[in-house]
Amino acid sequence: MRVMAGFHALKDLPEERVTDKISRRVLVGDKTMVVWWSMKAGAHAAAHSHPHEQVFWMLSGRMEFRLGDTRRTCVAGDVGLIPGGVEHEAWFPEDTEVVDIFAPPREDFLGGETPAYLRRG
Repeated sequence: MRVMAGFHALKDLPEERVTDKISRRVLVGDKTMVVWWSMKAGAHAAAHSHPHEQVFWMLSGRMEFRLGDTRRTCVAGDVGLIPGGVEHEAWFPEDTEVVDIFAPPREDFLGGETPAYLRRG
């Protein structure tokens, strides 16, 4: 995946099917990556951590989220910041749309790979 400077329409970004319950659209720059996730009910992002700082923004649905030792139910309009290196995990009991912003870009996403924590979920 290459740097995508300039203007784009979300609907025109390629949709990648990650699993049978998870799809994403990705916009990547030199220092930041934005990922629009569509999570079907029952999706799970297993416990994991990464060195990237991550911001999430809930657009719709519901996410049961664990950040370190803290658990919270997140709904549309909620936002959060996950420091690099902190373990986190998410469950999606209903269809959910969420945006993640990563800095720097996730190297493992650049090749269209499915991270192990999503395959386990």
